[in-house]
Amino acid sequence: MSTAPTTAFPTAIAGSLPKPAWLAETHKLWPKWQAEGTELQQAKLDATLLWIKLQEDAGLDIVGDGEQSRQHFVHGFLEQVEGIDFEHKVKMGIRDNRYDAMVPQVVAPLRLKGRVHAVEAQLARAHTKKKLKFTLPGPMTIVDTVADRFYGDKVKMAFAFAELLNQEALALQADGVDIIQFDEPAFNVYMKEAADWGVQALERAAMGLGVTSAPSGRACTTAVHICYGYGIQANVDWKQTLGDEWRQYEQIFPALAKSSIQQVSLECYHSHVPPHLMKLLEGKDVLVGVIDVASDVIETPEQVADTIGTALQFVPKNRLFACTNCGLAPMSREVAQAKLQALAQGAALARQRYGA
Repeated sequence: MSTAPTTAFPTAIAGSLPKPAWLAETHKLWPKWQAEGTELQQAKLDATLLWIKLQEDAGLDIVGDGEQSRQHFVHGFLEQVEGIDFEHKVKMGIRDNRYDAMVPQVVAPLRLKGRVHAVEAQLARAHTKKKLKFTLPGPMTIVDTVADRFYGDKVKMAFAFAELLNQEALALQADGVDIIQFDEPAFNVYMKEAADWGVQALERAAMGLGVTSAPSGRACTTAVHICYGYGIQANVDWKQTLGDEWRQYEQIFPALAKSSIQQVSLECYHSHVPPHLMKLLEGKDVLVGVIDVASDVIETPEQVADTIGTALQFVPKNRLFACTNCGLAPMSREVAQAKLQALAQGAALARQRYGA
């Protein structure tokens, strides 16, 4: 059963949006905060409200918090997990050594300190009538972004993280979140492992979502986002090594098609991914990336509609969502806003073109 809204080609972002200069450093994936303590907490919430309003003004059908309260999409979750040492970070190659990062160490059994994203999720829910999407890092990607000094087995550690993610995801469902998306860029790097156990860990993280007995009375949709990374130089350089066809999806989509996850968010526009690979996701809603996050050039509505038209050759009309290729965090606010407007205008044009 499709989870798509009644509007054809509903629009959404992948997850992150640029942080205002008064909240954090700009144009960075790991920005330093500009304030501390209660002042910082208020600034995070103010930025969340700002981006909800800007997404609505752009005409998006599904909005998110823009990850304004998180310094990084993985570490924003890890900061509320016991058993992780942030005081003694170590340098480690991540995403199969695509780039080095200073990562915290897992040194003891993993447990949640409490709710992770309650404040920003409840704030967002209270201030928009649109469908609300909230993102969490996937268990496999978390494992690839920490140094293990305790478990000695990455599969065991992934399922430990999956249990914690599930606790927060169920709470977000109770908060009234409509879509919970797990971000798994690691699926595009460790394809065999993703098919072997990564999808199973993802399903563990999503267990119990979609149950209408939640206090909110809502049935939460589950999604996974798999892309080729932010528009940072390390990712741009990596893409240049992948050849004329990027076929990573071919190895993991069949496992996802058999899974309980309802939506798959993927990269498409300005990508060398063969579009026909989307056929491997039969039975799923497909969030097609129609906005390039590695370029400051603003897409035209016609280009967005063209990409939707290409995807329609392989995805049923009622299952196609229009999305960004990845997060927009490293971009300027002005470019991000213009791209959101192009996304909404392009989807509207596609509805005219394709009789939706």
